[in-house]
This record gives sequence, structure tokens and C-alpha cells, in this order.
Amino acid sequence: MTSSKTHIDSKANRRFRRLALNTVITLYFLIIAGGVVRSTGAGMGCPDWPRCFGRWIPPTEISQLPADYKEIYGAKLKGEIEFNPIKTWIEYVNRLLGAFTGIMIFLTLLASVPILKSGNTKIFLLSLSAFILVGFQGWLGAKVVSYELLPIVVTLHMLLAIVIVFLLLYLFTWAYYANNPLKLNLIHDKNANKLGLIILVLSLAQILLGTQVRETMDEVIVKMGYDARNQWMDSLGFEFYIHRSFSLIIFGVNIYWISLIIKSEGKGSVAGKIATACLWILVAEIGTGILMAYFGVPPFAQPIHLTLAILLIGLQFIIWLLTNGKKYLVYKDNLKVKHTTI
Repeated sequence: MTSSKTHIDSKANRRFRRLALNTVITLYFLIIAGGVVRSTGAGMGCPDWPRCFGRWIPPTEISQLPADYKEIYGAKLKGEIEFNPIKTWIEYVNRLLGAFTGIMIFLTLLASVPILKSGNTKIFLLSLSAFILVGFQGWLGAKVVSYELLPIVVTLHMLLAIVIVFLLLYLFTWAYYANNPLKLNLIHDKNANKLGLIILVLSLAQILLGTQVRETMDEVIVKMGYDARNQWMDSLGFEFYIHRSFSLIIFGVNIYWISLIIKSEGKGSVAGKIATACLWILVAEIGTGILMAYFGVPPFAQPIHLTLAILLIGLQFIIWLLTNGKKYLVYKDNLKVKHTTI
């Protein structure tokens, strides 16, 4: 929508901006926790939902469970449930972080109400969408458990997390420039602008390919066990080789895109600084991929690899917003703000 108001209450804007940023940070912690769950095989550490072994506070030792707990909770897991307190609490902490993220997004929604009153409907609706989606994400997390880590459900779970990250990053970026539109660093290189959306699509495709590799690895782990960690990669299928080869394309296209942005805007600009950060994250991302491929899939590398991928696509999304700032953030005409477009 178009609003004739160029300013919202500065105090309300700062509160909204802080909450949006803190919610993004919380969401990334949740993604890290999810990566730890996957890398440790703790996805079924709690065989029921929303409780864990029928308790709101999970057990810490097997004596706290009934003697026939395998029959009670193992039916849907084909009798393969073994209580492991470490895996149980890893999964439970992941659930707690998910609930806390929902609270943070709800607070962000409440903070958008004063912005709605100022005439900006879109920001409120996007905040509401993020809140609804995080609720759906919680429901989808329950289905991950009830469907026993069904690959398509796990992939949808990851895809929805990225959508929520995009929504919150948009809200934060908008709030950052809402009352200071002249600080907006628009990217003027047309080739960089056109390439931005392609970069986002390629990064998303690579993340989804990564989830396919992880799902194949889950099958390998079931067959070979955790003691054969050094042999996992040798047993992966074509998904892994596509993912590995595609990373070279991702790297090359990103290097070209980053060079265009830095050349156009300079390293000291907002876009230049974010592009430089993308470069270092990309290098670290490839580094963790090499660690997993050639050094026996060390457990710490998997959650770091996943988090770096989501962090990278998030920063790429911010650059894309700067690329399209006139359309999605503010209009500028001869360095004078006419009106906001959100």
C-alpha cells in the first residue's frame, strides 16, 4: 500500500526493529539446534509430542521410565526405541527454542500494532504472517516426529524456516530505513541487480539438495551405524555428487556477483560490507563441506554447515532488498523522500 506518512513514531520503530533483529537471532539459534539434532541423530530423542516420554520435563535416567517403555513408545518406531538421555535433552532443548522463537515472533507482531495505527498495513500483515507460519512450523515439527523423519516433511520443515527468516529480515531491513530512507544504499549496477535473484534461487536449490543428501545419509546411518562414520560418504548416492559439484557453480557465480557489488558500491558501503561477509561465509561453508566429505563427517561440522548456508542466503536476501529498495523499501527522488511504499 502507499502511505502519505513518511515517518512513524521513532520509539515504536526502534522497539519493532530491536524485536525483529532479536527474533532473527533467536531463529538462527533454533536452526543451529536443529542442525545439532540432525547431526547427533536425536530427532527421535523424544518419541512423542508435545511431551517427551509422556512428561513435560524429560527423564534424565532410565529408572524414571516404566519398565515397558519400549512397548509404549516403540510401537510407531517399529520397536527400535532406546532411551538416550543426551539425545532426549538435545531434542527437548530444540523444542524449547522453537517455543521461545514463537514467543519472540508474537512480541514482534505486537510491536507492529503501532505501525499499523500509523497507516502501514503491510508491515502488520507480514508480522502476522510470520507468527502464523511459525505456528505452522511447530505443527510441522510434530509431524516430523509422528511421520518418523519422513524426508519430504523434513525438507518442508527446512523450506518453511527459510521463508520465516526472509520475512523477519525484511521486517528488520524496512524498520532500519523507515525513518532514515536517505541512508538506503541502493545498488546501481544493473548486472548485479539482475544476478541477485538468480543467486537466491541457486542458494535455495543448493540448501534443498543438501537436505536430500542428509536424508540419504540418515538411511546410510541406519544400515551402518554411528561407529562407521568414516565410511558414510562412500555409501552416499548421486545426490551427494550433485550437491558437491553444484557448490562449484554456486561459488563461481557468487564470486562474480560479489565483485560486481564491491566494484559498484565500494567495500565501505552497506552493500559492500554485506557482500564481503557473504564471501567469507561462502568460503567457510565450502570448508565445512570439505571437512564432512574427507574427514569422516565430524559431528560439529554438520550444524555449522547448515547454519552458514541459512546465514548466507539471509544476507543475500538483504542485498536483494537493497537492490530493489525503491520498490520494496522507499522511493527516493533527487535525494528527497516522497512517500513510503509499504
